Amino acid sequence: MPLPLPLPLPRSGSTGPSRRTLLAAGAASAVVSATAAGGAASAADRENAHNTHDDTHDTHDAHDAHETAYDTLLARAATQLTGGPFDATDPDFAAALKTLDTLATTWWRRLDRSAGRAALWADLSPASDPGNFGQSYTRLRTLATAWATPGTSLADSAEVIEALLDALRFLHSTGYHPGRTETGNWWFWEIGAPRALMDTCVLLRARLSAEDLAAYTATVAKFCPDPDRRTNVPSLSETGANRADKAVIVALRGLLIRDGATVALARDGLSDIRGSGSNSLFKYVTSGDGFYEDGSFVQHGSVAYTGTYGSVLLGGAGQLIALLADSPWAVSDPKTSVLYDAVDRTFAPVIFDGLMMDALRGRAISREKARDHHDGAAALSHILQLASGAPDSYARRWRALVKGWIRRNGTTPYLGLVGIPALARAKAVLDDPAIPATDRLTGHFVFAGMDRVVHRRPGWALTLSLSSKRIAAYEAGNGENLHGWYTGDGMTYLYDGDDLGQFGDGFWATVDPYRLPGTTVDTRARADVGTGAGTGTYRPKNAVAGGAALDGGYGAAAMELLADGSTLRAHKAWFCLDNVVVALGAGISASDGRTIETVVENRNLHAAGPTRALTVDGHRQPGHQGWTARFDHARWAHLEGTGGYVFPTYPGSPASPASPFSPGGPAGADGGLGLRALREERTGSWRDINTGADTGGGTTPLTRRYLTLWLDHGTSPSTAAYAYVLLPGATASATAAWAQARPVRIVANDTTAQAVEARRAGLLAAHFWRPGTAAGLTASGPGTVLVRRDHRGVSVAVADPGRTEATLRVELPFPIREVRRADDTVTVTLGRRPVLTVQVGGSRGRTHTAEVV
Repeated sequence: MPLPLPLPLPRSGSTGPSRRTLLAAGAASAVVSATAAGGAASAADRENAHNTHDDTHDTHDAHDAHETAYDTLLARAATQLTGGPFDATDPDFAAALKTLDTLATTWWRRLDRSAGRAALWADLSPASDPGNFGQSYTRLRTLATAWATPGTSLADSAEVIEALLDALRFLHSTGYHPGRTETGNWWFWEIGAPRALMDTCVLLRARLSAEDLAAYTATVAKFCPDPDRRTNVPSLSETGANRADKAVIVALRGLLIRDGATVALARDGLSDIRGSGSNSLFKYVTSGDGFYEDGSFVQHGSVAYTGTYGSVLLGGAGQLIALLADSPWAVSDPKTSVLYDAVDRTFAPVIFDGLMMDALRGRAISREKARDHHDGAAALSHILQLASGAPDSYARRWRALVKGWIRRNGTTPYLGLVGIPALARAKAVLDDPAIPATDRLTGHFVFAGMDRVVHRRPGWALTLSLSSKRIAAYEAGNGENLHGWYTGDGMTYLYDGDDLGQFGDGFWATVDPYRLPGTTVDTRARADVGTGAGTGTYRPKNAVAGGAALDGGYGAAAMELLADGSTLRAHKAWFCLDNVVVALGAGISASDGRTIETVVENRNLHAAGPTRALTVDGHRQPGHQGWTARFDHARWAHLEGTGGYVFPTYPGSPASPASPFSPGGPAGADGGLGLRALREERTGSWRDINTGADTGGGTTPLTRRYLTLWLDHGTSPSTAAYAYVLLPGATASATAAWAQARPVRIVANDTTAQAVEARRAGLLAAHFWRPGTAAGLTASGPGTVLVRRDHRGVSVAVADPGRTEATLRVELPFPIREVRRADDTVTVTLGRRPVLTVQVGGSRGRTHTAEVV
């Protein structure tokens, strides 16, 4: 649906497989208003009166206190939708107001007000269809927000309010009422439509008749009676973001009907009181939906969804906490700290200069109106909203984080993406000299609970999207994410502080979906997925996906690839150091008679701008579109504006003196593995990857330029391998120097172990696929091991990302005499060949550490 500004506040309705742009649209339009007019304005006046009246609260009985609280909280709910007073001469606020006015007047001009109408808008006919009445309610919310906002062309219009009241009655009689039975997508009935309807009722409550209000709230009571259960599947308990959504809806309904028990039901739904806390939003989970202690967030049972569902949960729970504060129904669960800690543990590592990393956004990557900067801005808005009611120790840190994110993003500026409420909070932070702007987060983060790894350096970040029998490779459905086949097969997202539009600038609509960076793929033709109703996931059968982190800045990860619909198998590993990432592949085999490729890079060079030079082994390559070439035994390459790529030798590699044979790739002049390069313009549309009823993309062709580098393993390879090194931000000369010096040495790359050694850093890192030895480091079984030795001593990190072992024994290649610190799962036997015995069983892939000398 056309939506110039799809960023929600106070919640992100543009995300989530069932939260869709429908909710985003309504929330976005509500966001861009400033202060309520008409009924909402009078509600604000009542709130001001109540603030004075509250001083004598103790003199009133409970009934009077509750009656007063309803008015206060309804006014607060309206303010959450429309914002407070603002300076219309401020360019940022004026722009947000104009956006709201433009969108609202568009819907106003197109609104069908005729007596015999079948729908409110021609493109949403018939109104009885759940997708159509759902989207119709969001448009009415946009109109209601504009009517309630001084400065819009529709503000306080008698014609508009009468049309709104009539339109609500029409939708009730035609589409959404208690007499109907759910059909189609449950979300429209239980979350999308009721949320937009309750928001609209909050804004128009002073003008709604008692009869109309009773009819609308009765409808919502049927389809969303409480936050605990899925109405159309009563045996299904709501979890995560869906529970948070429903809690907000139930709370608004309770306030509108002035029923304290219903408001309490909403509050208690956050903690799942009726379920004894089993689905509380304020608890850590060890499987399924929710927050994990390692920072993971999962929804739909197996999908890494921090960037959409997680953000919606943060926004919904945070909104309800703020809405009910200082009232008889205030949220008092002592475990709300889980939500507060999630800002630092779950969200901060996956936000890069205000962008939400795509590896955490599920099928939302296919939504034209919900790109990485939209979902990132939504998360920032939720964080600032939560900060307004959080303990000061949290709030100070979060505001500094957000200030840094906003200041560093000039590509998709935050202030241009959000509306009045979010704008006011952000500008207060930006204008406060006492709040510092936090620098980019650095470190290595292993999210074992959702098969994601993030490596962050001062100028860049790299994210690994893995999958296993526990975590889906992709989710598709309801027409969304039609080409998501390889997004969980080890895709590597490189975020560059100088190119924040890499994935947000038409990437998913135009990229070759068969050549996603970091993936090893069978080049077979694939059919669209997710074209039918409902959503589904694909989970491969491999166990290994994940890794270990050491000293906060080093990491190793691995994934066994068991390709979907193919005999392709591969052992893939990544080693993340200070300024490089080493990618290794081994045991690559297939027998289907098709070409197998490993994609090193597929960089979006955008629609216009200078041609970025590609240099291979010191020779600049042609820059025209359509150019392609093969380089046998290339040592290094460099892409201007991105960085370097090195192709080192390793034991058993084609160019290795110890083993001059090819590892299964196509033969070059002397039997080498071929590096392929391609410059191309690719044209596609968002409709190609998303045909959803309310999230479907436009058909307008988009064209972007790409530079692709890949390794050709040939047809049906057997025991093929590869090695390449990413040097983000490096110059061509620095790349050449690195290739010559080889400061990181590959010491193993086979189906027993993949390992590297960085002698300057004193680092030895390996992933063992089975019992074995690499560079003197021995492991008793499969697992990831990192050892770092310097003048202060030795630090060791061990993990079992396959979760197949109970105990892992690691023998170090040098003596130690003392244990300084060790996790309670680690036992150290000292001596000339010391052994660490690590109890990895039941640890769900987490890292175990020890420090010795």
